[in-house]
Amino acid sequence: MSELERVPPGVDPNVPSSARVYDYLLGGKDNVAVDRAVAEKLLAVAPEARAVARANRRFQIEAVRHVARQGVRQFIDLGTGIPTSPSIHKTVRRVSPACRVIYVDHDPVVRLHAQVMLADQPGVASIQADLRKPADILADPHVTGLIDFEQPVCVLMVGVLHFVMDAEDPHGIVAAFRKHMVPGSHLVLSHAMAESSPEAIAQLTLSTAGTPAQGAFRPHGEVLRLFEGFELIGPGLVPVQDWRLGDGDDIPLVDGPPRIRLDAGVGRVTVQ
Repeated sequence: MSELERVPPGVDPNVPSSARVYDYLLGGKDNVAVDRAVAEKLLAVAPEARAVARANRRFQIEAVRHVARQGVRQFIDLGTGIPTSPSIHKTVRRVSPACRVIYVDHDPVVRLHAQVMLADQPGVASIQADLRKPADILADPHVTGLIDFEQPVCVLMVGVLHFVMDAEDPHGIVAAFRKHMVPGSHLVLSHAMAESSPEAIAQLTLSTAGTPAQGAFRPHGEVLRLFEGFELIGPGLVPVQDWRLGDGDDIPLVDGPPRIRLDAGVGRVTVQ
């Protein structure tokens, strides 16, 4: 069977997907030729991109583990991507089996995988929805059925807001969720930075222009503004490979300053 015949319904094999490009960088197999082509062009100018992707995943896992240890039992993972082990719900449920998790992504491939992964998993759900429409997500019956916004919640926006263009108001998206987050809630976020190599930015921009994988590289100060209404914890907003709390492994994943830079941070709500 050809690759085109294996493409799930709703997937255009001629258009790269950010979720599938990321899957390829992490060593996954749920990607098609157009995704691999984008990833390989990126790797040609930023060979450490795979290591940065792994560091981003390690940050995400360490962050949610920490948040669960603070007593948070509700998690909304926006732009979850194709499932990778360890999953968010398994990670936080090792801290407390009472944890509930909503996975959100607009990619139909992600949705298909989630349906299989989450079969017979009470307290965990997946919805196919667009991050750019936070009101739709917040009103979705799966979300309202699992998440009590009168209790602390952790919202994850890991490696996703750089796919939201300025005209689509990334700050407004974060603010829409922030309005529903009571004290004790957390925001877990990583973002592609304008401080990346100009050559790497140019190559990735050229490869993805006009597609859903097109990204916006924002400067540190602008990404920091996404945390308005939150108090940064740990090391603050730093390159993803440097975000450590000391309760995970300390094996360096990235050797030297990467040409594609992701910054990561975790913010906590301290006031209503």
